[in-house]
Amino acid sequence: MAFLADALARVKPSATIAVTQKARELKAKGRDVIGLGAGEPDFDTPDNIKEAAIAAIRRGETKYPPVSGIAPLREAVASKFKRENNLDYRPEQTIVGTGGKQILFNAFMATLNPGDEVVIPRPYWVSYPEMVALCGGTAVYADTSIDNGFKLTPEALAKAITPKTKWLVMNSPSNPSGAAYTGAELRALADVLMKHHHVWVLTDDMYEHLTYGDFVFRTIAEVEPALYNRTLTMNGVSKAYAMTGWRIGYAAGPIELIKAMDMIQGQQTSGATTVAQWAAVEALNGPQDFVAKSRVVFQGRRDLVVSMLNQARGISCPSPEGAFYVFPSCAALIGKKAQSGKVIDSDETFVSELLEQEGVAVVHGSAFGLGPNFRISYATSEALLEEACTRIQRFTASLS
Repeated sequence: MAFLADALARVKPSATIAVTQKARELKAKGRDVIGLGAGEPDFDTPDNIKEAAIAAIRRGETKYPPVSGIAPLREAVASKFKRENNLDYRPEQTIVGTGGKQILFNAFMATLNPGDEVVIPRPYWVSYPEMVALCGGTAVYADTSIDNGFKLTPEALAKAITPKTKWLVMNSPSNPSGAAYTGAELRALADVLMKHHHVWVLTDDMYEHLTYGDFVFRTIAEVEPALYNRTLTMNGVSKAYAMTGWRIGYAAGPIELIKAMDMIQGQQTSGATTVAQWAAVEALNGPQDFVAKSRVVFQGRRDLVVSMLNQARGISCPSPEGAFYVFPSCAALIGKKAQSGKVIDSDETFVSELLEQEGVAVVHGSAFGLGPNFRISYATSEALLEEACTRIQRFTASLS
């Protein structure tokens, strides 16, 4: 349609949203579908956070907020970064947005010019390259593999950097793979970045609190303080506090970048919902026992899914360090034939046939830039996960 902007031709719809919507449509038609596409905790928001929102409403905290966030939340964000990440930020170095997506988009909009490159490790969250494209930049992919746990190596990073590189996007723990970087692994990447002073780092730490076993979360500006002045550290309350619908993300970084993002947000959405901001104040400053309890539940789900998938014919599933996703390979099943008569010629065909035959909705790995894999979100009950994995086992066994 000639009326629409040319930029739309560079952007694809979100595959995760598409899978979730298709599962909803099939359920509405009476199909027995288990949806494992959405990256959303199944827990309810903790009561203390909900009560803080109710109290804010009763106090009349319902007016337009400052563009960058209410002062108590920006102070809470600064305190969180100091308390949990050993990063010193003043409140004016922070910004609050309508979810992490807005933070990321505003950062790219504020900094990218045509021809600027953004290094994105592959597999990647589906929105990173689309945001870069919308903002006029060019995504450059640095490949990882299942053999190294889907983690960016210093060699791959060095190879991807050019004189046009403006950002490196880091996501740890990762969506879709669940891979998380140790302090030593971040140190090795930081050593590369220290040789390329024109490259900034956008670190997406949204799954920070969802790490398992004895893994210790670190963020790159903490590991290498010399990167502090060229790092935007992004986080939010969605995953850790089961607050996806509240739509609050936040970040901290150099004051000039924060001011530029504030200017863009001021002409775009202005401040995030006031009541949700007061809820986020309680999330960051209040009791943290919910985070520890939910982590234990997610670890049990991870172990169940990894075990059952590795018992499925032709599936290889590494055990991730964090988030609530697994990213198994179905490479051994390429070329097999489904009961429908279709040949499994790609991960996209694999997930399509799985949905049609067994009613399990997952996302194909090529949507995240790497196949033949698929992503499962285990942010649902163990009973549903066990049933879904049983169906996957049955589906793979049926391929000829």
